[in-house]
Amino acid sequence: MSQCLEFFFDYRSPYSYLAHSQLGSLDAEVAYRPFEILQLMDKVGNVPTSVICKPKNRYLGADLRRWVQVYGVPFQRHPQMTEIDARRLLRATLAADELGRAAQAVAAIFDAFWGSGAPLMTPADVAAVLNGAGVDRPDLASWIDDPALDETLDRATNAAAERDVFGAPTIFIGDDMYFGNDRLHFVRERLARQAVA
Repeated sequence: MSQCLEFFFDYRSPYSYLAHSQLGSLDAEVAYRPFEILQLMDKVGNVPTSVICKPKNRYLGADLRRWVQVYGVPFQRHPQMTEIDARRLLRATLAADELGRAAQAVAAIFDAFWGSGAPLMTPADVAAVLNGAGVDRPDLASWIDDPALDETLDRATNAAAERDVFGAPTIFIGDDMYFGNDRLHFVRERLARQAVA
């Protein structure tokens, strides 16, 4: 696969989970771009409207169920969602990327967060999820809380904001940006045009 797309995401976004579940059906190499969504929204002047608008929140619940049915993927909100350190999950992804195992880490963490509900509360929990996906290093549990990785995450979030990312998921093919799980048909069309160009 010579084509490449960049996938910008935060694990807390259910639509990122849904979009990720379809990436394997695209004829493209995926570059994973984790970012801290609340930090990014603050930078670009966006707000999590589904949190502050109750009618939208109710609608999104129904919308998510529809997409889950279309894709045939497991879906449940993690029972400890509000207590999980989301930055740790993103740092773990950056660590796995340094080991050349980003794709495996992203799939495993998304599954734990939205599929299986596997423990994600502690560094050891997250390391166990990564180990199960073949991501290993002797000091993995401590490494994912390394301040240097936290700085890398801040830089990644800043870089996303500089590219006008305003939410998750966002996909880039070259300079063309596509926001949302419901834009994957445009992504497929763009990849198809590129393939024959």
